[in-house]
Amino acid sequence: MANHAITLVVNGQKEALLVPSNMTLLHALRDVLGLTGTKNGCEAGECGACTVLVDGEPVNSCLVLAVELNGREITTIEGLAEHGKLTPLQEKFAELNAVQCGYCTPGVLMAATALLNRNPQPTEKDIQEALVGNLCRCTGYQRIIDAVMAASRQGGEG
Repeated sequence: MANHAITLVVNGQKEALLVPSNMTLLHALRDVLGLTGTKNGCEAGECGACTVLVDGEPVNSCLVLAVELNGREITTIEGLAEHGKLTPLQEKFAELNAVQCGYCTPGVLMAATALLNRNPQPTEKDIQEALVGNLCRCTGYQRIIDAVMAASRQGGEG
């Protein structure tokens, strides 16, 4: 299988990669770039653990090929905090115990970040709809919804 040279902007950093044509973005991020915050859950687009932002929109990275994203901007969980300072959303997740095992958390945070970036004052229904593709088996969803609502009241984008 042939390798392809691609360039991605990942968390603000330009990255030149050589990837096989069948490598998903999930595996390019984890295996090539070492960004293991993006979790490998189901590899079928069902759980949302691998959610990242592509040009600001949430995408299941297990469903898209890395070569399809040449030249695009990717934001992973590692790219949310700037200079070690958590975003208001991340702070509210910690403060309100919206995290238990943490496996789904990166994907949930990325989906919620995209929501808050396009709708800074979402309703509970807006949050539920934005997170419909993210499964959480530990905390349930109310603490997650509460954390997103609290961040929005604080004026906190993702």
